[in-house]
This record gives sequence, structure tokens and C-alpha cells, in this order.
Amino acid sequence: MARYTGSLAAYPARAVFAWFALLILAGASLLSLPICQAADRPPLSLLDALFTAASAACVTGLTVRSTVHDFSFLGQLVILTLIQLGGIGIITVTTFLTLRFGGREHLRQKAVIASTLGAIDLDLRWVLRNALQFVLVVEGIGFTVLAGRNLIFDTGRGGWQAVWDGLFHSVSAFCNAGFALHDDSLVRHQGDVLVNLTIVSLLVVGGIGFPVILDLRRQGNGSWRQRWERLALHTKMMLIGTGGLLTLGTVLILLLERNHALAEMTLGRKLLVAAFQSATPRTAGFNTIDLGRFSDATLFIIILLMLIGGGPCSTAGGFKVSTVMVLLANTWSKFTGHHRIRLFRRSISAEAVERALATALIFAVVAVSAVTALLMFESATRNRFLPAVFEVASALGTVGLSVDFTTTLHGTGKTIIIILMFVGRLGPITVFVALASKAHQDRLEYPNEDVLIG
Repeated sequence: MARYTGSLAAYPARAVFAWFALLILAGASLLSLPICQAADRPPLSLLDALFTAASAACVTGLTVRSTVHDFSFLGQLVILTLIQLGGIGIITVTTFLTLRFGGREHLRQKAVIASTLGAIDLDLRWVLRNALQFVLVVEGIGFTVLAGRNLIFDTGRGGWQAVWDGLFHSVSAFCNAGFALHDDSLVRHQGDVLVNLTIVSLLVVGGIGFPVILDLRRQGNGSWRQRWERLALHTKMMLIGTGGLLTLGTVLILLLERNHALAEMTLGRKLLVAAFQSATPRTAGFNTIDLGRFSDATLFIIILLMLIGGGPCSTAGGFKVSTVMVLLANTWSKFTGHHRIRLFRRSISAEAVERALATALIFAVVAVSAVTALLMFESATRNRFLPAVFEVASALGTVGLSVDFTTTLHGTGKTIIIILMFVGRLGPITVFVALASKAHQDRLEYPNEDVLIG
């Protein structure tokens, strides 16, 4: 046992891998129990229970059964617990295991984790405590707003159901899970400004990454210019990238759908729907309009947003906004003839560029392989290439949006999506590192030789 726990502490990727695997299996076992299922609905198969547990633990939101109709209150509580544990898992598990099993011999691992999370002086206990406190505070605010709104305006619903609805959607939004207690997601709240703004705020805060939140809290004093100057480069890139993607997505959806899916709406509702659907692919998975009404061009834009996702060390998936920002900065640097990437009087290392390229490439390889497998093994996907790509991007980006494709999948297709959700939540590189053997030092080196590129 000591040898195994020592291995987990030395290789945090294996700890996260084990955490999510065990969480999914435990969740599937609980959801398989009759007490977690609605009495008047068909029983849940083992594969559907595993699919639901994986979707909840990996904060994806894809469903093959109705959350509100096929599960009892206890079943919904299990799903919410999986969402919460899965949402904060990457932040807390590696930190806890390093504290519990690391010891002095793993000081380097502590330094890496502390640097990643934005800690000072390797104080990982402070990081863990503040992360959990932040999660509870933000989710508590969201719960108060949503539950209060339900109690005041949804007078036809019972008080307990209004409170439960607010709690469930607050946690689901902050964890970027996309699970809803309505079969139409949030379509019924399409014109509700309070619900839309609350959900979008929760998913953006949850998806921007704890290092960014921590950095913003530290720079709370001084003028706006002074605060901006003191922010870390990662924080600046995340803020600019997140704001840019939200704005670009809103504008593109509005332009592409203004005379199509949004044609019969007022200008205010058009803006609200476009902004909401620009934010949710990042990777919340809610929708306030039937995505089947969108044109192929809009669906392709959403696919790109789903693959990008949110920020590192957050509740969001995707290959991350910071990765895209590094790639864009590298491209601009090469285009302008500079050998180094310089932003805000800082330089980005070549190693960071290599990691960004590797992440994007692995994501692309996994996505292409999954689409090919889905088209190969699922006969229902014939003539539905774009929906298949959309589903793969949604699962790999842990988003949860679908164009009525998930429910048509058979056993093989569901298994492929389960694997994608698991890989997407951990990140392809993390999965490969967790499964890889111990690194070997190459003592033999050969002469370098250039290869023609482009």
C-alpha cells in the first residue's frame, strides 16, 4: 500500500486518474440501485448508469436518460454529488495526496503543484482551504439568487422543489456540468435575464481557473492600472482570451442566426440567447434554444468553442484558453519575424509553446479517431457527420451540448462517448502520463538534422 500511495504522490496524474475512475464506478453502482431510480420508469441498464455517472463525474452533461423523470430525488442527489466531487477533484485530489503522502522527498512535486495553483511558499493547505471556501461561497451566492427567484416568481411550484432546483442548477453551472432538472435544459428561461446572467456568471467564474481567481484576489489594492500591471501573465491571457471568445461567439451567433433561429425574437432576446449560447460551450452544456434549429455554420462555431473550453485548473474542459492564446502569440511572433514570444513585458518559454502544440495536436488526434470510430460502429450516424463531430467535441470538451444525437447511440457508441468524457476531463496528456511507464533517461544522443516544415 505504501508503495502504491507513494507512486500516487510522486505522479499526481495517476492520482487524478484513480480518483475519477473510482468516482465513476462508485456513482454507477449507486445509480444502479432501484432506490435511485423513478418507480414508474423503465429500469436503468448498467451501461446507462455508467454513462450517467461518467457524465456527472466528468462534469459533461450528456445524458441518455432524463435526469428529472428517470431518477428519484436520491438519484438526483447522487448525480449532484458526483458533479461536485468531479468539479473540484483536479484542484483538491493532487493537493491532498501530496500533503498526505508527499513527505520531504517530494518537495519538487509540491513546488510544481503550488506553482500551478498559484500558492505562495508551497503552502498547499492554504490553497486547498481557499479553493474549497471559494467554491462554497460562489455556489452559495448562485443558490441564493436562483432559489430566491424560484420562490418569488414560480409560485406554482412547491417551496422545496424551488429550493432544490436552485441548488442543483447553481452547482451544475459552477462546475460547468450542464445537468438540468428540465428535459429542455433552460429553454423555459430563455427570456429570463436574472437566470441567464446568474448561470453565465457561475460557469465563467468556475471555468476561468482557480489560479486566475487567486491572482485577482491578491491584487485587490490600488488603481485599475496598478492592479493590471501586477497580474500574472497567465491571468492577463486568460482574461483577454475569455472576454474575446465570449464576445466573438456572441457576435458570430447573432450574425449567423439573426434571420434564422433567432428571426422571430426581439433584439433584446436575440442578444440574450446569442450571449448565453456563446458562453455555455465553454464548457457548461446548458441551452436556452433548440440547437437543432441552428445552421451548420453556427454548429461549427460552437464545436470550436467546445474544443477550446475554459482555463487550466478549473471546472471546465477543453484544451484551454491559455493554450490557444500561446499558439496565437507564437504565430504572431513568427509572422512578425521575432524569435521570442513577448507579451506584456514578459517572455513565453519555448517549453510552454511545445506543450501547447502537443496539447492541441493530441486533442485533434483523439477527436479524429473518435469521430472515425463513431461513424464506423454506429450505423445510426450515417449521413449525420456533423452531429457526430458535434457529439465528439461535446464529450471531449466535457460540454454536454447535443443535437439530439446521444439518445440514438447504441452500446459501442455510448462506450466511445464515456471514454471521451473521461479523457476530456483529465486531459489527454494527463491520461497518457498516468498510464505511461517510468520515464527513462536517454544517455545516447545522435547528431541533429533539420527537417523541412511547410
